[in-house]
Amino acid sequence: MSFNIYKNTIKQNESVGIINLGCARNLVDGQTILGGLQKRGYKIVEAEKADVVIVNTCGFINDAKQESIDTILAVIDLKKQGKVKKIIVAGCLTERYKTELVEEFKNEVDSFVGVQQLNETNFFDQMSLTPSHFAYLKICESCYNLCNFCIIPKIKGKFSSRTKEDVLKEFKSLDYRGVKEVNVIGQDITAYGMDLYGKKELANLLDEMARSACNVKWIRLLYTFPSHISDELLDVIAKYSNVCKYIDIPLQHVSDKIIKAMNRKITRIETEDLIRKIRNKIPGVGIRTAFIVGLPGETEKEFNELCDFVKEFKFERLGVFAYSQEEGTIAYDMPEQVSEKIKNQRLDKLMAIQQEISKEVMQRFVGQTLEVLIDEPQDADNGFYIGRSQYDAPDVDGNVNVYSEQELKCGDIVKVKITDATEYDLAGEVI
Repeated sequence: MSFNIYKNTIKQNESVGIINLGCARNLVDGQTILGGLQKRGYKIVEAEKADVVIVNTCGFINDAKQESIDTILAVIDLKKQGKVKKIIVAGCLTERYKTELVEEFKNEVDSFVGVQQLNETNFFDQMSLTPSHFAYLKICESCYNLCNFCIIPKIKGKFSSRTKEDVLKEFKSLDYRGVKEVNVIGQDITAYGMDLYGKKELANLLDEMARSACNVKWIRLLYTFPSHISDELLDVIAKYSNVCKYIDIPLQHVSDKIIKAMNRKITRIETEDLIRKIRNKIPGVGIRTAFIVGLPGETEKEFNELCDFVKEFKFERLGVFAYSQEEGTIAYDMPEQVSEKIKNQRLDKLMAIQQEISKEVMQRFVGQTLEVLIDEPQDADNGFYIGRSQYDAPDVDGNVNVYSEQELKCGDIVKVKITDATEYDLAGEVI
């Protein structure tokens, strides 16, 4: 990306810090911003110690927009107290609402920067913001799909993939560095390659990663689109022990009426067939999904259909979101908008259903032995640590609370016999 706007705002002797908001894709953007600045000689520090604070915003849904605005206001307050010299607001919110932000904060914010385009980004200059034992590897930008409720393609532009050579070069760099877990991310990684090569290339890319890995023990796929999942991809996931038996596949809904209104290009029958196929091809797989409740036109009939589906298929991991009415999307002007009260009631009901399912799912692990990646000490002096199994993605899933008589280090992968389970977390002892 062009760093001229940063160069014009930040003096060479000023330290720089960043506050990242939103998803892991945004985190990668923040890493490339800091890496580019560091390469140009700027001193990078924690945001609370910085002369110049970059707020890397999210503008996806209302809650994310509010968090971004609240963070900007908090940093402005620090500037008024003299604790911060300059503020740069970057990312999705700026891309989407730059005119409004400039008008509102022109006297307090020093620069406004939009989103990075894939062809502007040098991923090899990244400054890591994750613990050294895991990393995110972004392979594409924006989304190949045009869901009627989603603003991402308008913020991020046309879907674009990195070249296979570029991705594998970064993967090998992470492997050489000793990273234990690589999380492959993008808005829709299953569409990877369709723009560059005219076909879906994720299966081949994953195969090459898995075959070439030395230090990387877990390769995890995040954000797959249901209608783009191929048999070849499932076969590769099943084939390699260093590919997590974990698929993040946001289904969003199951009622044919609502799926069609969302423009998701899949039916309920096809969705059910896909879930059965995943579980058949990958024994012991953990499926993470997400649903949206309260899309315009969703009545109690469609919501109950969704509840029954969740009860039947018992997903290992599940998140629920209330529909957010976003300007610029087709769904924004749809009739039969659902009230916030009803949306929240439906969200609570579906999450209560999933909580009971999750209890059942987690109890199945009691007595089993799982490989656990140690993330951090909890009370190392007394032998307690926090880790994750291959069924737990960083920051979005649960943890495994580990007891060990021997000292463990972050990044260790140990065998843990599971002795206890709650709705979302496990506990066990190293064997």
